[in-house]
Amino acid sequence: MSTNIAIQARELSKRYHISALQRRQDTLRDAIMAALRTPFTKKSRDNKDQFIWALNGLSFDIPKGESVGIIGHNGAGKSTLLKILSRITRPTSGQADIYGRVGSLLEVGTGFHSELSGRENIFLNGAILGMSKATIDRKFDDIVGFAEVEKFIDTPVKRYSSGMYMRLAFSVAAFLEPDILLVDEVLAVGDLSFQKKCLGKLGEVAEEGRTVLFVSHNMPAIASLTRSCIWVERGKLREFGPTGEVIRHYTDTVTARQIETGQENLLLHPRARVLPREVEFSEIQLSSLDEDGGSLISSNFQEKQPVCIRIDFKVNKPISWLQLTLNIQTSDGRTVFSVLDPKHEVELKPGIYSSSVWLKPNYLRPGKYFCVLNVHTTILQDQINDAILFEIEHRSDGEEYTFWTSDARGLVRFDDYHWEPVKKI
Repeated sequence: MSTNIAIQARELSKRYHISALQRRQDTLRDAIMAALRTPFTKKSRDNKDQFIWALNGLSFDIPKGESVGIIGHNGAGKSTLLKILSRITRPTSGQADIYGRVGSLLEVGTGFHSELSGRENIFLNGAILGMSKATIDRKFDDIVGFAEVEKFIDTPVKRYSSGMYMRLAFSVAAFLEPDILLVDEVLAVGDLSFQKKCLGKLGEVAEEGRTVLFVSHNMPAIASLTRSCIWVERGKLREFGPTGEVIRHYTDTVTARQIETGQENLLLHPRARVLPREVEFSEIQLSSLDEDGGSLISSNFQEKQPVCIRIDFKVNKPISWLQLTLNIQTSDGRTVFSVLDPKHEVELKPGIYSSSVWLKPNYLRPGKYFCVLNVHTTILQDQINDAILFEIEHRSDGEEYTFWTSDARGLVRFDDYHWEPVKKI
């Protein structure tokens, strides 16, 4: 084994029995009730041997100092992979060798003891990572300052809000300098300013030469923070290579699937794990106009076509105002432009609401684009980084735009200008 390897996985597999998943016991009461029901439960011969492979034969090597993104659909096995690498769960077969101290942020407050204060949890986590008290003392102020929990540092963390919990957990994981940092998608918790701080800190950690594994559905974040990317599909390694190339192949497959419908159920879409939300996105639909002026639902448009983006959202508690934000981003993570919905200063009762925005034709150049959604009340309520993808194709009506496809630069087309005739001065 090369001394330059941080993580080495060989035929890594994890199998779960479906019946065991269905009998999940989260509390002591659940366990007692399950035990009491066991003598009276008739086992099905057909179900007792049913199982699923969350991971199935993953093999890869990650060099020291490499920043690696992990992408894939829901249920692909990304979080299971990080749990195995964090030694939270054991693989069914295969092995993963880790060379260095591991710090992980897999769920909000992972590794925290709820009865201990923030201060005590910092020292506990540092000790688990093998750090001396003197080293933790030296970094203590930086951790607390970054997490913005100075006033509550001696309060038991069970009384923290989910945002405070996450901020401190991330700060501990980032500042205690593990050799390998494993981060699941928890960065969408909290407000936008702290999300930017977290992403900035992750970038610093990667630049310092530490190994970072970052699971996220946020393709722009993956593109900006990582150099290599692992694409996991149905528990198997689909692709491992340069981030831009892997993301492009992944989004191509997602786009092909979404083009068939032009709409997505956002209630099932990945986002922050914090609940409940006062407002949450429920559906997004893309459409344009057909030849007769009717609505045509699709995710595939030509340059000459306007695009309508309809955003449905669910209000769970009465609110006095909200604001929607739609960001259009390229498939490699560059922001093209943002569209802000005017603030609605009106009482909205619980229910489903809808808002639509029309994008004029010929502004977006041919390519694939993400829709990124945010909704604010007094705070950020919901955020989805890849709500849906759509594609703009070259015009197919005989008009040539060779200049725009070859020599023109920039993320958008801009035809609204006029050149004055050349004259001698």
